[in-house]
Amino acid sequence: MRMPDAPRSRALHRFAVATAVATLALIVAGGLVTSTESGLSVPDWPLSYGRLMPPMVGGVFYEHGHRMVATTVGILTVILAAWLARREPRRWVRRLGYLAVATVLAQGVLGGLTVIFLLPTAVSVAHACLAQTFLCLTVTIAVVTSPRWDPRPAAARAPASRLALLAAAAVFLQLVIGAVMRHTKAGLAIPDFPLSLGRLVPRLDSFPVAIAFAHRAWAVVVAILVLTAAVAAYRVGLRRSALFLGLLVPVQIALGALTVLSRKNVAITTAHVATGALLLGTSIALALSGMTRVRREERAKAFVETRALAWK
Repeated sequence: MRMPDAPRSRALHRFAVATAVATLALIVAGGLVTSTESGLSVPDWPLSYGRLMPPMVGGVFYEHGHRMVATTVGILTVILAAWLARREPRRWVRRLGYLAVATVLAQGVLGGLTVIFLLPTAVSVAHACLAQTFLCLTVTIAVVTSPRWDPRPAAARAPASRLALLAAAAVFLQLVIGAVMRHTKAGLAIPDFPLSLGRLVPRLDSFPVAIAFAHRAWAVVVAILVLTAAVAAYRVGLRRSALFLGLLVPVQIALGALTVLSRKNVAITTAHVATGALLLGTSIALALSGMTRVRREERAKAFVETRALAWK
């Protein structure tokens, strides 16, 4: 019988962190494919022009490069799940590993379908959203495999953790809206900033304008929630993560504005996608880390109370 309090492997935790970082790199690679409009540069799947390694020229560099990164992440995920199955004492964490494998496989199939069916919007958006879901899974595994993460159920009700989870949900919704906007090519439906077609609220008489404005309007909500969560986390002692999360907000807003003003410059647009993923991953990590912080405070309080009783 496995003991629930068995020491956790630092090597396993580091590998989980590396997998989460590789997942972020995969999202960046996918962002480059969309930003450079290279999605159909390789018209077949699972091979590329009938080969494992086609000439890496033009859009093929981005599309096939994306496939190579995806394959690497898939291999890392399978190794991580196998490692968890062997060394992780908590059943729910092992199941997260299995879920990660299922998710990365589904993501690969969706990626293939986008090519086979010539970039259908619904499949492309689902592919983008599942990528963010997979990031949430790998970040969660990376955090909960840390030897320092050991919360009790009551810790999940900590205000800072709840706010961070709420912020993560808001960021995820924003990424969904952004994916719809990108894959319907509505990114420049509103070509000015900070106004929208010269007005605070433009006429929402077309879907491209409506989705582009929804992306801007919801960004305000996201910024407020994320900054509120960062302040709450800072107050309970999670200062580094809170400062990093808070810093991401103005960076992301600036990148969003520059994306429009630069007429979707590839580097800026891709950086905007990457920072959005960082916001999501950091919010998830902060929420989980908040649980650990509460546990430490509870232990400290219990220690003080025990000492006080001993002196009576």
